[in-house]
Amino acid sequence: MTPATASSAELPIDPNERVAPAPGARQALILLLVINLFNYIDRYILAAVAEPVREEFGVSYTAMGWLSTAFLLSYMVTSPIFGWMADRFPRWALIGVGVILWSLASGASGLAHFAGVRLEGYALFDQIAVVTGLSLGYLFLLVMRCLIGVGEGAYGPVAPTLLADLYPVAIRGRIMAWFYAAIPVGSALGFVLGGLFASRGNWHWAFLLTLPPGILLGIWCLRMKEPPRGLSDSATPHRKATLSDYVTLVRTPSYVLNCLAMTSFTFAMGGISFWMPTYLKTERGLSESVATPTFGGIVVVSGLFATILGGIAGDKLRERGWGGAYFIVSAAGMLLGFPLLLLMLVVDFPYAWGILAAAVFCLFFNTGPSNTALANVTHPSIRATAFAMNIFIIHAFGDAISPPIIGWVKDHWSFKVGFVVVSLTILLSGIFWAWGSIYLKRDTDRAPHLLDEEQSTAPRPA
Repeated sequence: MTPATASSAELPIDPNERVAPAPGARQALILLLVINLFNYIDRYILAAVAEPVREEFGVSYTAMGWLSTAFLLSYMVTSPIFGWMADRFPRWALIGVGVILWSLASGASGLAHFAGVRLEGYALFDQIAVVTGLSLGYLFLLVMRCLIGVGEGAYGPVAPTLLADLYPVAIRGRIMAWFYAAIPVGSALGFVLGGLFASRGNWHWAFLLTLPPGILLGIWCLRMKEPPRGLSDSATPHRKATLSDYVTLVRTPSYVLNCLAMTSFTFAMGGISFWMPTYLKTERGLSESVATPTFGGIVVVSGLFATILGGIAGDKLRERGWGGAYFIVSAAGMLLGFPLLLLMLVVDFPYAWGILAAAVFCLFFNTGPSNTALANVTHPSIRATAFAMNIFIIHAFGDAISPPIIGWVKDHWSFKVGFVVVSLTILLSGIFWAWGSIYLKRDTDRAPHLLDEEQSTAPRPA
Protein backbone atom coordinates (compact mmCIF):
# COMPACT_ATOMS: atom_id res chain seq x y z
CA MET A 1 0.00 0.00 0.00
CA THR A 2 1.39 3.36 -0.99
CA PRO A 3 0.62 6.65 0.70
CA ALA A 4 -1.57 9.24 -0.93
CA THR A 5 0.92 11.48 -2.70
CA ALA A 6 0.73 13.98 -5.50
CA SER A 7 1.01 11.15 -8.01
CA SER A 8 -2.33 9.79 -6.79
CA ALA A 9 -4.24 13.06 -7.05
CA GLU A 10 -8.01 13.03 -7.01
CA LEU A 11 -9.76 12.70 -10.34
CA PRO A 12 -12.21 15.43 -11.32
CA ILE A 13 -15.88 14.86 -10.57
CA ASP A 14 -17.81 13.66 -13.61
CA PRO A 15 -20.46 16.30 -14.45
CA ASN A 16 -22.72 13.50 -15.72
CA GLU A 17 -22.72 11.69 -12.38
CA ARG A 18 -26.23 10.79 -11.28
CA VAL A 19 -27.47 12.84 -8.31
CA ALA A 20 -30.95 11.33 -7.86
CA PRO A 21 -32.03 7.74 -7.13
CA ALA A 22 -32.80 5.61 -10.17
CA PRO A 23 -36.40 4.57 -10.99
CA GLY A 24 -37.52 1.69 -8.79
CA ALA A 25 -34.87 2.41 -6.17
CA ARG A 26 -37.28 2.74 -3.24
CA GLN A 27 -39.09 -0.53 -4.00
CA ALA A 28 -35.74 -2.33 -4.25
CA LEU A 29 -34.57 -0.82 -0.96
CA ILE A 30 -37.73 -1.90 0.86
CA LEU A 31 -37.57 -5.43 -0.52
CA LEU A 32 -33.87 -5.89 0.21
CA LEU A 33 -34.28 -4.40 3.69
CA VAL A 34 -37.12 -6.81 4.55
CA ILE A 35 -35.10 -9.76 3.22
CA ASN A 36 -32.11 -8.63 5.27
CA LEU A 37 -34.40 -8.51 8.28
CA PHE A 38 -35.31 -12.19 7.85
CA ASN A 39 -31.68 -12.93 7.07
CA TYR A 40 -30.69 -11.94 10.60
CA ILE A 41 -33.82 -13.35 12.22
CA ASP A 42 -32.86 -16.75 10.83
CA ARG A 43 -29.28 -16.34 12.05
CA TYR A 44 -30.05 -15.36 15.64
CA ILE A 45 -33.00 -17.58 16.46
CA LEU A 46 -30.44 -20.29 17.16
CA ALA A 47 -28.59 -18.08 19.66
CA ALA A 48 -31.84 -17.53 21.58
CA VAL A 49 -32.68 -21.24 21.77
CA ALA A 50 -29.11 -22.50 22.18
CA GLU A 51 -29.64 -23.82 25.71
CA PRO A 52 -32.80 -25.94 25.08
CA VAL A 53 -31.26 -27.22 21.84
CA ARG A 54 -28.07 -28.16 23.68
CA GLU A 55 -30.06 -29.96 26.39
CA GLU A 56 -32.30 -31.78 23.92
CA PHE A 57 -29.42 -33.14 21.86
CA GLY A 58 -27.06 -33.59 24.81
CA VAL A 59 -24.06 -31.73 23.37
CA SER A 60 -21.39 -29.42 24.82
CA TYR A 61 -21.17 -25.65 24.57
CA THR A 62 -18.33 -26.14 22.11
CA ALA A 63 -20.57 -28.24 19.85
CA MET A 64 -23.25 -25.53 19.96
CA GLY A 65 -20.63 -23.02 18.85
CA TRP A 66 -19.92 -25.19 15.84
CA LEU A 67 -23.52 -24.79 14.67
CA SER A 68 -22.77 -21.10 14.16
CA THR A 69 -19.45 -21.92 12.55
CA ALA A 70 -21.05 -24.42 10.12
CA PHE A 71 -23.37 -21.71 8.83
CA LEU A 72 -20.55 -19.22 8.47
CA LEU A 73 -18.22 -21.68 6.74
CA SER A 74 -20.74 -22.45 4.01
CA TYR A 75 -21.69 -18.76 3.78
CA MET A 76 -18.15 -17.53 3.35
CA VAL A 77 -17.12 -20.31 0.93
CA THR A 78 -20.10 -19.87 -1.39
CA SER A 79 -20.14 -16.04 -1.28
CA PRO A 80 -17.16 -15.63 -3.68
CA ILE A 81 -18.83 -18.03 -6.10
CA PHE A 82 -22.08 -16.09 -6.08
CA GLY A 83 -20.18 -12.81 -6.15
CA TRP A 84 -18.45 -13.87 -9.37
CA MET A 85 -21.82 -14.93 -10.81
CA ALA A 86 -23.42 -11.64 -9.77
CA ASP A 87 -20.86 -9.69 -11.79
CA ARG A 88 -22.06 -11.61 -14.88
CA PHE A 89 -25.67 -12.81 -14.44
CA PRO A 90 -29.01 -11.31 -13.31
CA ARG A 91 -28.70 -10.53 -9.63
CA TRP A 92 -32.38 -10.54 -8.65
CA ALA A 93 -32.66 -14.15 -9.85
CA LEU A 94 -29.67 -15.17 -7.72
CA ILE A 95 -31.15 -13.45 -4.68
CA GLY A 96 -34.60 -15.00 -5.21
CA VAL A 97 -33.24 -18.54 -5.42
CA GLY A 98 -30.99 -17.94 -2.42
CA VAL A 99 -33.82 -16.61 -0.24
CA ILE A 100 -36.04 -19.58 -1.06
CA LEU A 101 -33.24 -22.05 -0.32
CA TRP A 102 -32.29 -20.60 3.05
CA SER A 103 -35.96 -20.27 4.07
CA LEU A 104 -36.56 -23.96 3.34
CA ALA A 105 -33.46 -24.88 5.34
CA SER A 106 -34.46 -22.63 8.24
CA GLY A 107 -37.92 -24.15 8.38
CA ALA A 108 -36.44 -27.65 8.21
CA SER A 109 -34.25 -26.80 11.22
CA GLY A 110 -37.41 -26.97 13.30
CA LEU A 111 -37.80 -30.60 12.25
CA ALA A 112 -34.31 -31.63 13.42
CA HIS A 113 -35.50 -33.84 16.29
CA PHE A 114 -38.13 -35.53 14.10
CA ALA A 115 -35.59 -36.06 11.28
CA GLY A 116 -33.09 -37.55 13.71
CA VAL A 117 -35.63 -40.07 14.94
CA ARG A 118 -36.59 -41.02 11.36
CA LEU A 119 -32.95 -41.58 10.39
CA GLU A 120 -32.30 -43.96 13.27
CA GLY A 121 -32.00 -47.59 12.21
CA TYR A 122 -30.22 -46.87 8.94
CA ALA A 123 -26.74 -48.39 9.15
CA LEU A 124 -24.95 -45.46 7.49
CA PHE A 125 -26.51 -42.81 9.71
CA ASP A 126 -26.11 -44.87 12.85
CA GLN A 127 -22.43 -45.31 12.03
CA ILE A 128 -22.02 -41.56 11.55
CA ALA A 129 -23.60 -40.97 14.96
CA VAL A 130 -21.26 -43.50 16.56
CA VAL A 131 -18.14 -42.06 14.91
CA THR A 132 -18.98 -38.43 15.75
CA GLY A 133 -20.48 -39.15 19.15
CA LEU A 134 -23.36 -36.80 18.27
CA SER A 135 -27.08 -37.41 17.90
CA LEU A 136 -28.60 -37.60 14.43
CA GLY A 137 -30.93 -34.74 15.30
CA TYR A 138 -27.98 -32.47 16.04
CA LEU A 139 -26.21 -33.56 12.84
CA PHE A 140 -29.36 -32.84 10.79
CA LEU A 141 -29.49 -29.35 12.32
CA LEU A 142 -25.81 -28.91 11.44
CA VAL A 143 -26.53 -29.72 7.77
CA MET A 144 -29.46 -27.28 7.71
CA ARG A 145 -27.23 -24.51 9.08
CA CYS A 146 -24.84 -25.20 6.20
CA LEU A 147 -27.68 -24.91 3.65
CA ILE A 148 -28.80 -21.62 5.21
CA GLY A 149 -25.25 -20.40 4.62
CA VAL A 150 -25.40 -21.39 0.95
CA GLY A 151 -28.68 -19.53 0.47
CA GLU A 152 -27.40 -16.42 2.20
CA GLY A 153 -24.19 -16.63 0.16
CA ALA A 154 -26.35 -15.79 -2.87
CA TYR A 155 -27.69 -12.72 -1.08
CA GLY A 156 -25.02 -11.14 1.11
CA PRO A 157 -22.54 -10.03 -1.58
CA VAL A 158 -25.20 -9.24 -4.19
CA ALA A 159 -27.82 -7.05 -2.47
CA PRO A 160 -25.49 -4.08 -1.70
CA THR A 161 -24.42 -3.89 -5.35
CA LEU A 162 -28.02 -3.36 -6.45
CA LEU A 163 -28.38 -0.48 -4.00
CA ALA A 164 -25.07 1.00 -5.17
CA ASP A 165 -26.38 0.94 -8.76
CA LEU A 166 -29.68 2.56 -7.78
CA TYR A 167 -28.40 5.30 -5.42
CA PRO A 168 -25.66 7.88 -6.06
CA VAL A 169 -22.53 8.31 -3.95
CA ALA A 170 -23.81 11.50 -2.32
CA ILE A 171 -26.59 9.70 -0.40
CA ARG A 172 -25.28 6.13 -0.51
CA GLY A 173 -24.13 6.20 3.12
CA ARG A 174 -27.58 6.78 4.58
CA ILE A 175 -29.16 4.30 2.13
CA MET A 176 -26.69 1.60 3.13
CA ALA A 177 -27.39 2.51 6.76
CA TRP A 178 -31.11 1.87 6.27
CA PHE A 179 -30.33 -1.44 4.57
CA TYR A 180 -27.95 -2.57 7.31
CA ALA A 181 -30.34 -1.36 10.01
CA ALA A 182 -31.89 -4.77 9.48
CA ILE A 183 -28.88 -6.26 11.30
CA PRO A 184 -29.75 -5.04 14.82
CA VAL A 185 -33.50 -5.23 14.23
CA GLY A 186 -33.40 -8.69 12.66
CA SER A 187 -30.94 -9.95 15.28
CA ALA A 188 -33.15 -8.65 18.08
CA LEU A 189 -36.28 -10.14 16.52
CA GLY A 190 -34.42 -13.43 16.23
CA PHE A 191 -33.63 -13.27 19.94
CA VAL A 192 -37.23 -12.33 20.76
CA LEU A 193 -38.83 -14.93 18.48
CA GLY A 194 -36.50 -17.62 19.77
CA GLY A 195 -37.06 -16.48 23.34
CA LEU A 196 -40.82 -17.00 22.98
CA PHE A 197 -40.19 -20.67 22.29
CA ALA A 198 -36.95 -21.13 24.27
CA SER A 199 -38.04 -24.20 26.20
CA ARG A 200 -37.42 -27.85 25.61
CA GLY A 201 -39.97 -29.22 23.16
CA ASN A 202 -41.11 -25.82 21.84
CA TRP A 203 -38.02 -24.26 20.21
CA HIS A 204 -38.86 -25.95 16.89
CA TRP A 205 -41.70 -23.50 16.21
CA ALA A 206 -39.35 -20.53 16.12
CA PHE A 207 -37.72 -21.97 12.97
CA LEU A 208 -40.92 -23.20 11.33
CA LEU A 209 -42.53 -19.73 11.48
CA THR A 210 -39.80 -18.23 9.26
CA LEU A 211 -40.66 -20.45 6.28
CA PRO A 212 -43.79 -18.82 4.72
CA PRO A 213 -42.55 -15.19 4.59
CA GLY A 214 -39.18 -16.31 3.22
CA ILE A 215 -40.77 -18.15 0.31
CA LEU A 216 -42.96 -15.14 -0.56
CA LEU A 217 -39.98 -12.76 -0.50
CA GLY A 218 -38.00 -15.06 -2.78
CA ILE A 219 -40.82 -15.14 -5.33
CA TRP A 220 -41.06 -11.31 -5.21
CA CYS A 221 -37.34 -11.09 -6.07
CA LEU A 222 -37.82 -13.25 -9.17
CA ARG A 223 -40.27 -10.64 -10.51
CA MET A 224 -37.95 -7.62 -10.06
CA LYS A 225 -36.31 -5.77 -12.97
CA GLU A 226 -32.51 -5.83 -13.18
CA PRO A 227 -30.84 -2.34 -13.15
CA PRO A 228 -27.77 -1.62 -15.33
CA ARG A 229 -24.49 -2.05 -13.46
CA GLY A 230 -22.82 1.25 -12.62
CA LEU A 231 -26.03 3.21 -13.25
CA SER A 232 -25.32 5.69 -10.43
CA ASP A 233 -21.54 5.84 -10.83
CA SER A 234 -19.48 8.14 -13.02
CA ALA A 235 -17.95 5.06 -14.60
CA THR A 236 -17.38 3.66 -18.04
CA PRO A 237 -19.96 1.09 -19.21
CA HIS A 238 -19.96 -2.22 -17.39
CA ARG A 239 -17.79 -4.97 -18.83
CA LYS A 240 -16.89 -8.46 -17.75
CA ALA A 241 -14.01 -8.32 -15.32
CA THR A 242 -10.72 -10.07 -15.92
CA LEU A 243 -8.37 -11.64 -13.39
CA SER A 244 -6.15 -8.56 -13.45
CA ASP A 245 -9.16 -6.40 -12.56
CA TYR A 246 -9.59 -8.27 -9.29
CA VAL A 247 -5.94 -7.65 -8.42
CA THR A 248 -6.88 -3.97 -8.04
CA LEU A 249 -8.69 -4.87 -4.81
CA VAL A 250 -5.47 -5.78 -2.99
CA ARG A 251 -3.87 -2.62 -4.43
CA THR A 252 -6.58 -0.43 -2.88
CA PRO A 253 -5.45 0.47 0.66
CA SER A 254 -8.85 1.52 1.95
CA TYR A 255 -10.41 -1.77 0.77
CA VAL A 256 -7.67 -3.85 2.45
CA LEU A 257 -7.75 -1.91 5.72
CA ASN A 258 -11.55 -1.95 5.75
CA CYS A 259 -11.49 -5.75 5.44
CA LEU A 260 -8.97 -6.02 8.28
CA ALA A 261 -11.05 -3.73 10.51
CA MET A 262 -14.31 -5.52 9.74
CA THR A 263 -12.66 -8.89 10.39
CA SER A 264 -11.41 -7.77 13.80
CA PHE A 265 -14.81 -6.35 14.71
CA THR A 266 -16.70 -9.42 13.43
CA PHE A 267 -14.45 -11.77 15.39
CA ALA A 268 -15.44 -10.09 18.63
CA MET A 269 -19.08 -9.30 17.98
CA GLY A 270 -19.92 -12.62 16.33
CA GLY A 271 -18.81 -14.61 19.34
CA ILE A 272 -20.13 -12.24 21.99
CA SER A 273 -23.58 -11.79 20.42
CA PHE A 274 -24.02 -15.55 19.94
CA TRP A 275 -23.33 -16.32 23.60
CA MET A 276 -24.65 -13.17 25.30
CA PRO A 277 -28.16 -14.52 26.15
CA THR A 278 -26.65 -17.70 27.60
CA TYR A 279 -24.06 -15.67 29.54
CA LEU A 280 -26.75 -13.45 31.07
CA LYS A 281 -28.67 -16.51 32.26
CA THR A 282 -25.86 -18.84 33.38
CA GLU A 283 -23.30 -16.40 34.84
CA ARG A 284 -25.28 -13.29 35.72
CA GLY A 285 -28.30 -15.14 37.14
CA LEU A 286 -30.97 -13.46 35.03
CA SER A 287 -34.14 -15.37 34.19
CA GLU A 288 -35.10 -16.40 30.67
CA SER A 289 -38.04 -14.01 30.74
CA VAL A 290 -35.67 -11.09 31.43
CA ALA A 291 -32.34 -11.92 29.77
CA THR A 292 -33.21 -12.63 26.14
CA PRO A 293 -36.08 -10.11 25.63
CA THR A 294 -34.15 -7.30 27.32
CA PHE A 295 -30.97 -7.98 25.40
CA GLY A 296 -33.00 -8.19 22.19
CA GLY A 297 -34.66 -4.87 22.98
CA ILE A 298 -31.29 -3.22 23.59
CA VAL A 299 -29.91 -4.54 20.32
CA VAL A 300 -32.89 -3.38 18.30
CA VAL A 301 -33.10 0.13 19.81
CA SER A 302 -29.41 0.97 20.26
CA GLY A 303 -28.34 -0.90 17.14
CA LEU A 304 -31.03 0.63 14.95
CA PHE A 305 -30.33 4.22 15.97
CA ALA A 306 -26.56 3.67 15.78
CA THR A 307 -26.70 2.15 12.31
CA ILE A 308 -28.87 4.91 10.86
CA LEU A 309 -27.06 7.76 12.63
CA GLY A 310 -23.68 6.29 11.65
CA GLY A 311 -24.63 6.42 7.98
CA ILE A 312 -25.98 9.96 8.29
CA ALA A 313 -22.89 11.09 10.21
CA GLY A 314 -20.62 9.65 7.53
CA ASP A 315 -22.52 11.43 4.74
CA LYS A 316 -22.62 14.75 6.63
CA LEU A 317 -18.91 14.72 7.47
CA ARG A 318 -18.10 13.79 3.87
CA GLU A 319 -20.15 16.78 2.66
CA ARG A 320 -18.09 19.02 4.97
CA GLY A 321 -14.87 17.90 3.32
CA TRP A 322 -13.79 15.05 5.63
CA GLY A 323 -12.44 12.68 2.99
CA GLY A 324 -12.05 9.79 5.43
CA ALA A 325 -15.41 10.41 7.12
CA TYR A 326 -16.79 6.87 6.87
CA PHE A 327 -13.70 5.38 8.49
CA ILE A 328 -13.38 8.14 11.11
CA VAL A 329 -16.96 7.47 12.23
CA SER A 330 -16.29 3.72 12.35
CA ALA A 331 -13.05 4.10 14.32
CA ALA A 332 -14.66 6.42 16.87
CA GLY A 333 -17.39 3.88 17.59
CA MET A 334 -14.86 1.10 18.22
CA LEU A 335 -12.60 3.15 20.47
CA LEU A 336 -15.58 4.18 22.62
CA GLY A 337 -17.35 0.83 22.59
CA PHE A 338 -14.36 -1.26 23.71
CA PRO A 339 -14.09 0.05 27.31
CA LEU A 340 -17.88 0.15 27.68
CA LEU A 341 -18.13 -3.55 26.84
CA LEU A 342 -15.49 -4.44 29.42
CA LEU A 343 -17.22 -2.26 32.02
CA MET A 344 -20.53 -4.08 31.47
CA LEU A 345 -18.89 -7.35 32.54
CA VAL A 346 -18.14 -6.09 36.05
CA VAL A 347 -21.04 -3.74 36.85
CA ASP A 348 -24.10 -5.15 38.62
CA PHE A 349 -27.54 -5.23 37.06
CA PRO A 350 -29.71 -3.28 36.44
CA TYR A 351 -26.98 -0.64 35.89
CA ALA A 352 -25.17 -2.97 33.50
CA TRP A 353 -28.11 -2.71 31.09
CA GLY A 354 -27.41 0.99 30.50
CA ILE A 355 -23.73 0.36 29.91
CA LEU A 356 -24.54 -2.51 27.54
CA ALA A 357 -26.94 -0.26 25.60
CA ALA A 358 -24.21 2.39 25.21
CA ALA A 359 -21.68 -0.25 24.12
CA VAL A 360 -24.07 -1.69 21.50
CA PHE A 361 -24.72 1.82 20.15
CA CYS A 362 -21.02 2.51 19.72
CA LEU A 363 -20.27 -0.86 18.18
CA PHE A 364 -23.06 -0.65 15.59
CA PHE A 365 -22.07 2.90 14.57
CA ASN A 366 -19.71 1.53 11.90
CA THR A 367 -22.21 -0.67 10.05
CA GLY A 368 -23.46 1.78 7.43
CA PRO A 369 -20.21 3.73 6.89
CA SER A 370 -17.91 0.70 6.57
CA ASN A 371 -20.15 -1.05 4.02
CA THR A 372 -20.68 2.17 2.10
CA ALA A 373 -16.91 2.51 1.82
CA LEU A 374 -16.72 -0.99 0.33
CA ALA A 375 -19.11 0.04 -2.44
CA ASN A 376 -17.49 3.43 -3.03
CA VAL A 377 -13.90 2.23 -3.51
CA THR A 378 -14.71 -0.59 -5.97
CA HIS A 379 -15.57 -0.45 -9.65
CA PRO A 380 -19.14 -1.62 -10.55
CA SER A 381 -17.72 -4.41 -12.74
CA ILE A 382 -16.09 -6.10 -9.73
CA ARG A 383 -18.25 -4.76 -6.91
CA ALA A 384 -20.15 -7.99 -6.18
CA THR A 385 -16.90 -9.93 -6.04
CA ALA A 386 -15.41 -7.25 -3.78
CA PHE A 387 -18.29 -7.67 -1.33
CA ALA A 388 -18.03 -11.46 -1.63
CA MET A 389 -14.32 -11.50 -0.85
CA ASN A 390 -14.96 -9.20 2.09
CA ILE A 391 -17.59 -11.62 3.39
CA PHE A 392 -15.18 -14.54 3.00
CA ILE A 393 -12.38 -12.77 4.85
CA ILE A 394 -14.37 -11.31 7.74
CA HIS A 395 -16.11 -14.61 8.48
CA ALA A 396 -13.19 -16.97 7.83
CA PHE A 397 -11.02 -15.08 10.32
CA GLY A 398 -13.88 -13.56 12.35
CA ASP A 399 -17.11 -15.05 13.66
CA ALA A 400 -16.58 -18.45 12.06
CA ILE A 401 -14.06 -19.21 14.79
CA SER A 402 -14.98 -16.98 17.74
CA PRO A 403 -18.20 -18.76 18.93
CA PRO A 404 -16.48 -22.15 19.43
CA ILE A 405 -13.49 -20.39 21.00
CA ILE A 406 -15.75 -18.72 23.56
CA GLY A 407 -17.62 -22.01 24.01
CA TRP A 408 -14.31 -23.79 24.69
CA VAL A 409 -13.30 -21.10 27.19
CA LYS A 410 -16.68 -21.51 28.91
CA ASP A 411 -16.18 -25.28 29.13
CA HIS A 412 -12.86 -24.65 30.93
CA TRP A 413 -13.31 -21.25 32.68
CA SER A 414 -16.19 -18.82 32.08
CA PHE A 415 -17.97 -16.72 29.48
CA LYS A 416 -16.54 -13.57 31.05
CA VAL A 417 -12.97 -14.71 30.36
CA GLY A 418 -13.92 -15.59 26.78
CA PHE A 419 -15.55 -12.19 26.21
CA VAL A 420 -12.49 -10.33 27.50
CA VAL A 421 -10.14 -12.31 25.25
CA VAL A 422 -12.07 -11.78 22.01
CA SER A 423 -13.06 -8.16 22.74
CA LEU A 424 -9.45 -7.04 22.34
CA THR A 425 -9.97 -7.21 18.58
CA ILE A 426 -12.55 -4.40 18.85
CA LEU A 427 -9.73 -2.07 19.75
CA LEU A 428 -7.70 -3.40 16.82
CA SER A 429 -10.55 -2.67 14.39
CA GLY A 430 -10.60 0.98 15.50
CA ILE A 431 -6.89 1.27 14.73
CA PHE A 432 -7.35 -0.20 11.23
CA TRP A 433 -10.22 2.19 10.38
CA ALA A 434 -8.28 5.21 11.65
CA TRP A 435 -5.38 4.16 9.42
CA GLY A 436 -7.66 3.63 6.43
CA SER A 437 -9.13 7.14 6.71
CA ILE A 438 -5.89 8.47 5.18
CA TYR A 439 -6.64 6.76 1.85
CA LEU A 440 -10.43 6.72 1.63
CA LYS A 441 -11.15 9.89 -0.36
CA ARG A 442 -8.45 9.18 -2.93
CA ASP A 443 -9.66 5.61 -3.45
CA THR A 444 -13.30 6.73 -3.71
CA ASP A 445 -12.45 9.28 -6.41
CA ARG A 446 -10.41 6.76 -8.37
CA ALA A 447 -12.83 3.81 -8.13
CA PRO A 448 -15.16 4.56 -11.10
CA HIS A 449 -12.16 4.87 -13.43
CA LEU A 450 -9.77 2.42 -11.80
CA LEU A 451 -10.14 -0.46 -14.25
CA ASP A 452 -9.58 1.92 -17.16
CA GLU A 453 -6.39 3.18 -15.48
CA GLU A 454 -5.17 -0.38 -15.01
CA GLN A 455 -5.99 -1.25 -18.60
CA SER A 456 -4.29 1.85 -20.01
CA THR A 457 -1.10 1.21 -18.01
CA ALA A 458 -0.96 -2.52 -18.75
CA PRO A 459 1.92 -3.57 -21.04
CA ARG A 460 0.84 -3.99 -24.63
CA PRO A 461 1.81 -7.17 -26.52
CA ALA A 462 4.70 -6.73 -28.95
